[in-house]
Amino acid sequence: MRLRRVSWLRDGGGRQAAERGRGRGGHGLSLEARWRGCGRAEATDLSGARGFRRRGLAAARRFRRQGSAGARGRKATEGGGRPLAFLIGSRDRDFQLPVHYCRAVDEAYQQTAIDDRSIKTLGIAIAYYPWNTWLLLFFLAQLYALLSTSDGGNITHLPDPFLCHLDQAKSLLQLKKSFLFGTSTTILPSWQDGTDCCLWEGVGCDASSGNITALDLNNYGLSSYSLDPSIFTITSLRRLDLSMNDFSGGRWDSWSTIWSDTIPAYGFERLTLLTHLNLSNSGLYGLIPIGISKLANLLSLDLSGPPHCYDGIVACNSLGSDFNTLLANLSNLRELYLDGVDMSDSEEHWCTSLATFVPHLQVLSLADCWLSGSIHETLSRIQSLRVINLQRNYDISAGPFPEFFVEFVNLTELQLSDINLEGWFPSRTFRSKHLRVLDLSNNPDLSGHVPNFSNASCLEILRLYGTNIMSLKPTSSSNFMSLKELSLDRNLVSMDFLYSLGRLGSLCWLDLGLESVSDLRPIFSWIGDRKILTSLALTGCNFSMTEPSLVSNFRTLRSLNMVECILPRPILSAIGNLMDLETLEIDNCITYGSMSSSFSNLKILRNIYINNCDLSGPMSSAIGNLTNLRTMYINGGGFSGPMPAGIGNLTNLRSMRIIDGGFSRPMPIAIGNLTNLKTLEIHDAYIGTIPYAIGQLKQLMWLDLAGCNFSGSIPSSIVSLTHLTKLDLFYNSLNGEIPLCIYTLPVLRHLDLSWNQLHGHIQESDIVPSQLEYLDLSKNELSGPIPKTIFQLNNLIYLDVSSNNLIGLVELNSFWTLRNLVSLHLSNNKLCVMDREGHKPLSTYLSGPTELGLASCKITQFPISLMHSEQISYLDLSCNNISGAIPNHVWEAWSDSLLYLNLSHNNFTDIQLTSGVFPFTNALDTLDLSSNRLLGQIPMPKSSAHFLDYSSNRFSSVLRNFTMYLAYTSYFSMSKNYLSGHIPYSICKSGMEVLDLSHNKFNGPVPSCLLEGQNSCPRCGVQSSLRVLNLRENEFEGTFPSNIAKACSLQIIDLHNNKIEGKLPSELSNCQDLEILDFGSNQIADTFPSWLRGLPQLYVIILGSNRFYGAIGDIVGDTKSEECFPSLRIIDLGSNNFSGNLRPQWFKRLKSMMTNMSTTGQIIAIDRFSDFAGYYQGSIEITYKGSYISLEKILTTFTAIDFSNNSLEGTIPESIGRLVSLRVLNMSNNAFTGKIPAKLGGMTDLESLDLSCNQLSGEIPEELTGLTFLDVLNLSNNHLVGKIPQAHQFSTFNSSSFEGNAGLWGPPLSELPCGASNYTPSYDNVNKSVDVVLFLFSGLGFGIGFAAAIVVKWDRVRSWFTAAASVSQTRLPLE
Repeated sequence: MRLRRVSWLRDGGGRQAAERGRGRGGHGLSLEARWRGCGRAEATDLSGARGFRRRGLAAARRFRRQGSAGARGRKATEGGGRPLAFLIGSRDRDFQLPVHYCRAVDEAYQQTAIDDRSIKTLGIAIAYYPWNTWLLLFFLAQLYALLSTSDGGNITHLPDPFLCHLDQAKSLLQLKKSFLFGTSTTILPSWQDGTDCCLWEGVGCDASSGNITALDLNNYGLSSYSLDPSIFTITSLRRLDLSMNDFSGGRWDSWSTIWSDTIPAYGFERLTLLTHLNLSNSGLYGLIPIGISKLANLLSLDLSGPPHCYDGIVACNSLGSDFNTLLANLSNLRELYLDGVDMSDSEEHWCTSLATFVPHLQVLSLADCWLSGSIHETLSRIQSLRVINLQRNYDISAGPFPEFFVEFVNLTELQLSDINLEGWFPSRTFRSKHLRVLDLSNNPDLSGHVPNFSNASCLEILRLYGTNIMSLKPTSSSNFMSLKELSLDRNLVSMDFLYSLGRLGSLCWLDLGLESVSDLRPIFSWIGDRKILTSLALTGCNFSMTEPSLVSNFRTLRSLNMVECILPRPILSAIGNLMDLETLEIDNCITYGSMSSSFSNLKILRNIYINNCDLSGPMSSAIGNLTNLRTMYINGGGFSGPMPAGIGNLTNLRSMRIIDGGFSRPMPIAIGNLTNLKTLEIHDAYIGTIPYAIGQLKQLMWLDLAGCNFSGSIPSSIVSLTHLTKLDLFYNSLNGEIPLCIYTLPVLRHLDLSWNQLHGHIQESDIVPSQLEYLDLSKNELSGPIPKTIFQLNNLIYLDVSSNNLIGLVELNSFWTLRNLVSLHLSNNKLCVMDREGHKPLSTYLSGPTELGLASCKITQFPISLMHSEQISYLDLSCNNISGAIPNHVWEAWSDSLLYLNLSHNNFTDIQLTSGVFPFTNALDTLDLSSNRLLGQIPMPKSSAHFLDYSSNRFSSVLRNFTMYLAYTSYFSMSKNYLSGHIPYSICKSGMEVLDLSHNKFNGPVPSCLLEGQNSCPRCGVQSSLRVLNLRENEFEGTFPSNIAKACSLQIIDLHNNKIEGKLPSELSNCQDLEILDFGSNQIADTFPSWLRGLPQLYVIILGSNRFYGAIGDIVGDTKSEECFPSLRIIDLGSNNFSGNLRPQWFKRLKSMMTNMSTTGQIIAIDRFSDFAGYYQGSIEITYKGSYISLEKILTTFTAIDFSNNSLEGTIPESIGRLVSLRVLNMSNNAFTGKIPAKLGGMTDLESLDLSCNQLSGEIPEELTGLTFLDVLNLSNNHLVGKIPQAHQFSTFNSSSFEGNAGLWGPPLSELPCGASNYTPSYDNVNKSVDVVLFLFSGLGFGIGFAAAIVVKWDRVRSWFTAAASVSQTRLPLE
């Protein structure tokens, strides 16, 4: 099964997903909109009727809006699908009706007393005789008069100028006042005080009473911060349509972490006369108000939203109670549209609820609703159903096709894609003679033959893609004459089957999967014969052996979509010959070469989408010839070099989105020529500065240049962008001050300048940006106080100034005056945040913020104002000085809302909790109580948490069943407490990424299930991806488990200082991502694990203080590979029983230590697939400069070899001198003989050299004086002779470095040799408790590699420690 690409269409501040093809996105566009090209093709066959028809429909639209708002919602005679408004274009104001004009006329007039037959005759005459324009105008005028006096329409506009009630007019004016018209298609000019509201646009009144009965604002592009409650005072409303607007104030489109309900909880229950309610795609999301369930007169209810709410892209509606509660009083309901509503809580009873409470339902649309259970046979009781849409409910239980659907005689649409249908499709014939749409796509386990239809000539859409349905020649009576859209998989793509469908004279949309079709010529020839085919989608097509001329024959195409195809350059050139193309989509295709120059022939191309196609090389200059282009979307184009200056020729362009374009030159100045551009979004491309010419884009509403590596200052020309609603410059390298002019942009709602290098003060402004809702200035270098202007941004919803250098005293209560504020982040500045008693509490200011970031704000007590808040979803009070008990208000008042809680690095001593479980209803994202002084038993969150950290406290016990609360936990740390006991097998059920139980007193064996790989708990089916296993400093015993899966994903294994015995399992070599392996200070008795040599990412091996024995020279073994320990930086084999000689080959293969490194170090590639990349760092302990120290956070430039305290003998190999990046070499306390290799003098980065307590002889090589970074030297207790060299560093070493060598003389020893000394070097003068804070980042980001900031003098080291410690206080955010 393949999922089709999402085509993102932007309009101002709003973003809608209109997905084409199949898969998660479905079709997005209405069925009729997909046939737009068909209407044009038909018109060309009607002797020029196309232009006349367009003008006629436009007039009909104007008429409908002005005088027949109440007519919206009436159903079409054929099909009974969406209302007439939907057919004519309520979802798209530029929509061109694709079917015969006479049919539309017939549907529009069916409510009048005019004879249907005469109307139809007249409509046909108009359609076929376009020269009678006067006849059409006369006809429309007469119809207007008829509708205005008809008893059937309650929307009559009478000439009486004061027909409507003044109180209702006042309510509408209040509603208008709440609207933002920045992106709207109208400013409602007729809505004026002192005029008759019954004549206002979108308003309909009752002819006799003057009450407003209809309000239709569908697709006006209106926006507001919320739905004004004044609308609920118009209790006479019968029809209310607010669809296709945005009453969330753009919140759902600007950021994805602030979800407060925007749909009013109360008010709808007052509109008891409503028969039609449409709130679809209106930005009203949240729990469906209980008041809607009380509207007993409802005939049509539409609460649909975007189809991706569950993916975290946009917010969605959800059932506030069970499905029964919503439907119980709606027995009159005929149409129910809940697409995109989260109905997961309804479980499997939804079918029964529908059959019980809405028995007369005709339209049921529950796409993307997270339905579960099966399609129950109780649904068969609703025989009135005409439209059934259940597509993309992936959790519906796998089962057979519901055969009772075949018996529905009124069925016109049946859409069942992506619902896990399986088994054999029934051979029975559909009884309905009006079936127009059948969609069974993306049910790969559905088998059988092509369905049988009682009236195939009525079918308009047939989608069988992604099924296992096989072709069976249709009966001779089959005639698919009306088929407009056909979607087939490779199982059905054969010439016999295609020809058996008949002429297909109406086919305009064809979608074929051709993965296994070898000979494309007959298929393409057949496609070329479809004279009205306007849209073609091809998946999995290999064009390598296809003649380009076959593609050039698709001359009627308006739209071409190719997914996962192989496109040689000649084919790309042939596409350039399709002169009538308006839309071209190339998605995940393999291309050879850059964009073809023949694309310049596509003069009328309006939309181009290129997604994940490697069009290597520069972008073709041919792009500049596409002067009719309206939309450009390029994601992962693989371009290089500059963007061509010809891009400035695309003056009709409205939207340009380039993601990861690969351009490596500055943005061209010619981009300033795109003066009609409304949306400009470019990510991960370009260098240099933002061009000043950007200010010429006067129509621009959306400017997003995040992650482009722009430098320099923000151009002042941005002040000219007076229509700008969003400005996003996140994650660049911009510097300088924030231009004051930004705050003067009149309609700016979203401003994100975070993750730059901006400095200076946040300037005060006389002009307050009244529309600003989202302001993010975090992660910069801003200084000074928070300006007073901030507190005048009354519409502000999100404010983040964290991680700057802001100073001053801030009253927390001062932010509560911002009535719309939802999210406030002040963390990691130099602010002192006060929360004084006596000020107005949070409860007096509406609901107050639900997200608060107050880390490192010098807070000394839990904010009192929060104790009045009833809903907090995010709270960060880390790195303050708060003491005492954590108040129980946190889990008592916020149990239903809290998702993130960080109270780490404080002085909390108690948790006011009566049980051992936090009663949080939701699974938390983060619960961090680390680095406090908490005692007793560790409390667990009731619904688990993704990130769970209890480290560095004084906890002494855990719940016996604590693992049952780790169901969704990926990061779990209880390190540095006083915990004991065995670790239960059930800990493996969570599928964690990070498990850190270090520095406790746990005992028993290491649970073997932790190492079993992808399915660590076969009984529970949990998928494990354990990356970090840290059990250091405990009392684990026994052998380490050997059942290590081949798919092992571990990157850090740390069991330092336990009681592990036996041998190291060779299965550890299965962990191909392993970076740190630390079994130091155990009781392992084994030979050197040379089988580790092939691990490509292994940076650290710590095996010291064990019982290893034998030679360590067999690093190469039998392999001839040059890659032996290719990434090794640190190896500690000290304090074991190794013996024998060191082979020179040992050091010749350590390529990773043979390259000079910079002093700053390079970060090893962070694993982007981990949620904790950049946060977790491993730690190790090694002997460094004579002390046993702890290394935290390591960069790759730190390298060390420790072979001390063994029984190694023979000479020290000269090949060790090739390790020029080595910083620590310790071979003390062995039995080495011979001379000190002179080549050690080439190890210019060496900082510590310890060769003491061996049997080395000869003189100290003069070459060692070239080691200018050498800080610690110990050559004591050997048999060295001669004068001690005096140059460079050697003059700084004291006598302890050389004593115990009877033949040595000269400073700092006596001038002449005086015999052997009994002196034994002592390191007591070196502080053994020094913690060297270094940085280590691994491929996972869990911290491997070392800082080269360890230099010659200890005082420099100490100063570096101080700086590093301050850096380590800052916790990187989760990504």
